[in-house]
Amino acid sequence: MQIQDKIIVSDLSAAIANSQNYLIKLQNPDGYWWSHLESNVTITAEVVLLHKIWGTDSTRPLDKIEVYLRSQQREHGGWELFYGDGGELSTSVEAYMALRLLGVAANEPSMLRAKAFILSRGGISKTRIFTKFHLALIGCYSWRGIPSIPPAVMLLPNEFPVTIYEMSSWARGSTVPLLIVFDRKPVYATNPAITLDELYTEGIENAKYEIPRNGDWSDIFIWLDNVLKVAEKFDLVPWRSEGIKAAEKWVLERQEATGDWGGIIPAMLNSMLALRSLDYTANDPIVVRGLQAIDNFGVENSDSYWVQPCVSPVWDTALVMRSLVDSGLSPNHPALVQGGEWLLQKQILDYGDWSVKNRIGKPGAWAFEFDNRFYPDVDDTAVVVMALDGVKLPNEKLKGAAITRAVDWIASMQCSPGGWAAFDLDNNQDWLNAIPYGDLKAMIDPNTADVTARVLEMVGQLRGSGQLETLHPKNIQRALNYLEHEQEPEGCWFGRWGVNYIYGTSGVLSALCLIAPTTHQTHIERGAAWLVSCQNSDGGWGETCFSYNDPTLKGQGLSTPSQTAWALIGLMAAGEATGNFADYPLGKGIEYLLKTQLPDGSWEEVEFTGTGFPCHFYLNYNLYRQHFSLTALGKYQRLNK
Repeated sequence: MQIQDKIIVSDLSAAIANSQNYLIKLQNPDGYWWSHLESNVTITAEVVLLHKIWGTDSTRPLDKIEVYLRSQQREHGGWELFYGDGGELSTSVEAYMALRLLGVAANEPSMLRAKAFILSRGGISKTRIFTKFHLALIGCYSWRGIPSIPPAVMLLPNEFPVTIYEMSSWARGSTVPLLIVFDRKPVYATNPAITLDELYTEGIENAKYEIPRNGDWSDIFIWLDNVLKVAEKFDLVPWRSEGIKAAEKWVLERQEATGDWGGIIPAMLNSMLALRSLDYTANDPIVVRGLQAIDNFGVENSDSYWVQPCVSPVWDTALVMRSLVDSGLSPNHPALVQGGEWLLQKQILDYGDWSVKNRIGKPGAWAFEFDNRFYPDVDDTAVVVMALDGVKLPNEKLKGAAITRAVDWIASMQCSPGGWAAFDLDNNQDWLNAIPYGDLKAMIDPNTADVTARVLEMVGQLRGSGQLETLHPKNIQRALNYLEHEQEPEGCWFGRWGVNYIYGTSGVLSALCLIAPTTHQTHIERGAAWLVSCQNSDGGWGETCFSYNDPTLKGQGLSTPSQTAWALIGLMAAGEATGNFADYPLGKGIEYLLKTQLPDGSWEEVEFTGTGFPCHFYLNYNLYRQHFSLTALGKYQRLNK
């Protein structure tokens, strides 16, 4: 099927070849692809705090963090949650704290600008709970204003309506160690010793260390918190010591041999704080491994040092492999063979936390990171399956067995509403987001349209392979019904793990057009029409992270290579399904990618287009702009042959 656009074939072929060569050169000798994962500066600021608390700061290049933090301060004086957001209060307070811990004077000009920004946004008293918690560790905020969590929650049986396994995997991995820290309420001396009294807009003498009220039913949690604080004061908290011991045991059991916890820095930092609260020493092997794991997330150059929130080699490798195949690289190309064999080695054959609620599933999934045996996820697993299916390996039988195990695991993870979540089964008790501790609104992991679409895209690719026995037609229909229900009035779909509706819509269109092009043609046409409606005048697509806060901003933002690629991928899928390419301005989008490609075959993108927690935490995957753009160019070339 040929699209009649005025794209010079030689220019397109050259762009694809340059992009392929660029990516192949990035491959690690072990076979994987991996690029840095950026977030806001709070991760690095909290690492500074951790080393000051442990007294291990002199053995790390923390002086280079000062250079990094200064480079990230904006003209308005604050620091950003994501690129171009105008500055964010909690992020700015934590960056300011870190600079003070690094010895920067409060009256230094850049600090005075930061102070003015922070005070203009309400000061420390208006920050999020986790910022206040970190300040409380060094006496810059009172523990009275931090929610209490009874350690006895660790003792609740799995059959109980509410346990730690009703929290999302990331919340669980971060919360269990904090049960210990919140119980101990430590205040550590640091060198240099600092106060942040100057950051209280109302004045430190007028500060009220209290949990903000919402004026609705959720204020009952504040009453319960007051009761718990009285019980703590008089040592009347039931099963307190038993809960602490259970939390300690849980934390120790989930440390990887590499020292990681959950593959994410928040869980790692909190676990290290828990060990410090329990009086572990810095030379304890558990602590040494934990600190080394955090070091492994660091990025150091000649004058700067910062820390990634997590690492994404499995995700990066699978998506790069798919882009190389989609753009015409031979399925048995040495780079793809090496990448495929590396992925096979990373399949997790152990039971993890997912098995607490999923009693029938057997191991066979993949995680995001190098090592994370407790928390494989559906999204990574589906993408890896598609990547492996697209390449030709020396041992096809071994590959086939790995794919079958993965599909069986995914089938067992389907949630009650019909979709799939990232890490857990039916992790959807939304009231948990209302507890004071959960002010990031990320306490649960419900099924989402984008993850569900990834599974259905995998099903569409594997149809006829004989590897879908556990994904029965009724399971697939339930998922399709779920996606129908999730379509927005405008025709788009919400994107949980990428920014935002462009990401979600592209994913769902890619799935529907493979698996249900006839029965869901109306849904496809509405989704494609929405994508067309938000194309920018430069031919590209973009969407601001603020679309999570304000849905009226759906599909609006400066054009980026990754979001342009997503839109093009979705529209090309729609065109194949409907047989109508005339209404889809693919040529202008392809031209945008061609004209923004750099001579070395890469693309630049400073915007954050990955999502950690909607409204609260965003990511810049440095390979997104490379492999998604290549996928779009490759699919377009194939359609024009």
